[in-house]
Amino acid sequence: MAAKDKTLSDAFYETLKDVYYAERQSVKALKKSAKAAESDQLRQAFETHAEESAHQVERLQQVFEIIGKTARGKTCEAMQGLSAEMEEDLEDFQGSPAADAVLVGCAQAVEHYEIARYGTLKTWATQLGHKDAAKLLDETLQEEKRTDELLTKIALSINVQGGAAGKAA
Repeated sequence: MAAKDKTLSDAFYETLKDVYYAERQSVKALKKSAKAAESDQLRQAFETHAEESAHQVERLQQVFEIIGKTARGKTCEAMQGLSAEMEEDLEDFQGSPAADAVLVGCAQAVEHYEIARYGTLKTWATQLGHKDAAKLLDETLQEEKRTDELLTKIALSINVQGGAAGKAA
């Protein structure tokens, strides 16, 4: 018996489940990062994006509704790896002058993954004729890009501070 040929619609649904899982994990990681952050500016950025990510999860639920599927995640190996790396880095750098810089690096790795996924999903939604889903996915994509830009600005300050402290020691 021949296996069913996979379609772009199948790829869209599977990737949507993946990013749904990843986004829910991201909310947890952002809350943990906010608690670990030394910089008030970084802590606020993490807290704000955690709230934003909770709304992104709601948007993803709307996308599932649009395509007539139940909102459910599937384990995202990439997010699990990024989360494990963050845990290790938090342990290794906790209390050091570079701790916040490392947190930003971990957060940006997650943002870049999400930017790639949302960009792909938006394109596929458009190709599949899911205009409302594409609009929702684009809204999230733009938020992820803004967060990445903010983290870069914060990193410039934190990295200079962390580097200076490292040189003074």
